[in-house]
Amino acid sequence: MKTKTNMKQITYLFLLLIGFSATAQEKKWTLQECVTHALENNISVLQGQNTLLSNEQDIIASKGQFLPTVSGSAGHSLSLGNTEIFPGQFVDRTSNSTSFSVSANQTVFNGFRLTNLYKQSQLSLETNRLELNRIKDDISLNVVNAYLNVLFNIENLEIAEAQYGFTEKQLKQVQDLVDAGVQPQANIYDAQATLSRDLQSVTVAQNNYDISLLTLSQLLQVPYKGFDVQVIEVNDPSAELMYDDATPIVAYALANRYEVKVAEKNIENAELSTDISKSGFLPFISLGYGFGSNVFYTNLIQTENTFFNQLNDQKAHSFRLNISIPIFSQFQNKTNVAKAKIQEENAKLSLVQTKLSLEANVQRAFTDAKAAFRSYEAAKVSLEAQNIAFQNAQERYNIGAMNAFDIEQTRLRLVNAEASLVNAKYDFIFKTKVLDFYLGKPISE
Repeated sequence: MKTKTNMKQITYLFLLLIGFSATAQEKKWTLQECVTHALENNISVLQGQNTLLSNEQDIIASKGQFLPTVSGSAGHSLSLGNTEIFPGQFVDRTSNSTSFSVSANQTVFNGFRLTNLYKQSQLSLETNRLELNRIKDDISLNVVNAYLNVLFNIENLEIAEAQYGFTEKQLKQVQDLVDAGVQPQANIYDAQATLSRDLQSVTVAQNNYDISLLTLSQLLQVPYKGFDVQVIEVNDPSAELMYDDATPIVAYALANRYEVKVAEKNIENAELSTDISKSGFLPFISLGYGFGSNVFYTNLIQTENTFFNQLNDQKAHSFRLNISIPIFSQFQNKTNVAKAKIQEENAKLSLVQTKLSLEANVQRAFTDAKAAFRSYEAAKVSLEAQNIAFQNAQERYNIGAMNAFDIEQTRLRLVNAEASLVNAKYDFIFKTKVLDFYLGKPISE
């Protein structure tokens, strides 16, 4: 009885595991899941997060520079052997010397160098945080592009399979007409050749789909085996998706894009570096304090105080004030300031270049989107015309008024028109996503 119960439990567990495995294999990734996974697991993002953690430690270290340094020391020395006590008189002496000390040193003024270093560490954290957000934006755009490419190849595959199915029916129809004596036997060979070409088209479309899926899985850093995406309904483009003017997009991008903010922070960083270099011309003031004591005893003297009495009797305090005034530094301070100002100018030029590149990219994206929409409209009109032409060609072919070669050319034009429409649709959708990207809109919706 117990054996039967165990067998039931094992069987139930086995079926449960199979169910879990099937569920895992049936998982289809949504666009939002793909973007979220990439942002959480991409190596560049993880490295950027580690950089932020390092910057936080730099801030703590720069804060610590305002505090005094405190150090303690303890030492003991033992001396054995002959020692000259008086001229020409040597004795065998064993001596011990022990010392203890504690010292503290505080920077009072160093040309505001510590203050500027602290500001620079904070600025580095802000800059790298902006840079991380820029990296995340680029990754999101790449994932959306790869996801749309998968959907594009799915539609192409469906078109190729539909054409293959149509050609199979066409072959059967030709076979019936040949059997009825309406068409010659050669038409069957032409139809079979067409079916072979369509099968090749299906194979190419399937390969393109597999490659696009592999590319997306590699971008997400997930295993390709069992990976699949959720097919979402991509509506046909309309003029409402198209922006009327690039000017507001450029204005928004220049005011909000992370690459511009990073370039602006780099200017602030360069200005702080200049101030830090100038601190070399200013005096350095520090305060110091020390406390210590020492003990000495030897085998030649029997009346020495005890260890702790000597330690107490010989304790002492010391105070130090140090002022260092730079007079001549072999032109080091002068050249450091000059080079820092050059870097400051380079940072300003980088900001100008970043804005010019960003404006050019937005203008190009806007122009590409307009061209893609016009291509889509033209492809839609072309497909409608090719559909009508193919229907007329079929009717003429069925009554024997058109040969197999001519109808095949008409059908190929129809297939090309369908592929062009799909390509134009996804091209326009991605280019509008790029414009949304520059406007700061969510691109994973």
